[in-house]
Amino acid sequence: QVQLVESGGGLVQPGGSLRLSCAASGSSFSITDMGWYRQAPGKERESVAAITRGGRTNYADSVKGRFTISRDNAKNTVYLQMNSLKPEDTAVYYCNAEAFLYTDSGDYTRTYWGQGTQVTVSS
Repeated sequence: QVQLVESGGGLVQPGGSLRLSCAASGSSFSITDMGWYRQAPGKERESVAAITRGGRTNYADSVKGRFTISRDNAKNTVYLQMNSLKPEDTAVYYCNAEAFLYTDSGDYTRTYWGQGTQVTVSS
């Protein structure tokens, strides 16, 4: 069983910066891929950035050059550094992680989601 706890959201002015973090906790698991999604009112959830355990990254075109995803495998934590924020970035941001779970009855993978953190970019 894995839990993802997000932090770092808030209200910032256009052009400002925020750093989101998401830490995975639990027992008998190993995190593989991690990423960030966001969802604005009336819109579908979209992928923002993703990172593999080995550090390979991928970004949505809308955030390339402004956002940076990183991770600390020792801490099972993923970060999203958001710079040059725009009003269009306003959304609830969700952490996502794929976990490999070890159980007595067998091993399996499962996708987990954080609780979501609000990011509002407004003057």
